[in-house]
Amino acid sequence: MDDLVTFGETMLRFSPPADERIETADEYTVRAAGAESNVAVTAQRLGLDATWTSKLPDSPVARRVAGELRSHGVTVDVVWSDGGRQGTFYLETGDRPRGNTVIYDRTDAAVTTATPAELPVARIENAAGFHTTGITPALSDTLSETTAALLAAAQEAGTTTSFDCNYRSKLWSPAEARDTLAGLLDDVDVFTVAERDARKVFDMSGESTEIATELAETFGLEVAVLTRGTDPALAVSGDAVYEQPTFESTDAHPVGTGDSFVGGFLSQYLDGHDVPDALEYAAATAAFKRTVPGDIAVVSPEEVETVIDGGAAGISR
Repeated sequence: MDDLVTFGETMLRFSPPADERIETADEYTVRAAGAESNVAVTAQRLGLDATWTSKLPDSPVARRVAGELRSHGVTVDVVWSDGGRQGTFYLETGDRPRGNTVIYDRTDAAVTTATPAELPVARIENAAGFHTTGITPALSDTLSETTAALLAAAQEAGTTTSFDCNYRSKLWSPAEARDTLAGLLDDVDVFTVAERDARKVFDMSGESTEIATELAETFGLEVAVLTRGTDPALAVSGDAVYEQPTFESTDAHPVGTGDSFVGGFLSQYLDGHDVPDALEYAAATAAFKRTVPGDIAVVSPEEVETVIDGGAAGISR
């Protein structure tokens, strides 16, 4: 039995070296990148047996994605399609005032046509946990329906369901996201959302604790987790409220930090640890991820525990 199954799109990320501009770059670093597969890799590396499921075109480019995920120990259980394409995106980094820029090239990706009949629903029903994000239903009407069906099947089977809001303004408006997500969250146990997105997407106001409590009560959540940038993360579970300060870290590689947070949380929560412990592990994993290039947290339990214990940077000999 899997400890965790995740579902969603994974793209190939092309990044020019250093702060080179996309329009002048003549070489790129290529990495697999997808919110749900990032979570699967993090959880796998931190001790769970994780599977990522999706739909990919039967092509060398897509096999590059599957191969990278397998290299981290994740089981890849996907539909190989004769239609559709492999989604990609380009990440250009730059210091202030330029900032980072993401350009998506994912139209007509094979995953946008994935249906429950094609996917390993029984695997999800038999897993301890199932995770997906708000990116997935934003990609197509078909995926919106598929996401709802998979969450409902997991919930009916007693699988712990996890959902990260992961709002992307380039995919849909706050109102569109709110209408769709409100229909999904009744089948979610653990909901993670950035406070800025809770305010924007769900039109919420008030203090952080009030927002998390309202989310938990409105949707009957087991745990509502609110991330707040450099401010402490906050979780509401039942009548209890927990706060977890961030750990000191660099800002060198921020992309994928939220996914590593969720993967760190689930690696502990699905293993039977309580919410405060899972929250601390999540914050430490996210801090470590910011030191690692790419979207994926290439991390070990020992390294996360070193962050928690306050280990200083240095040379390990």
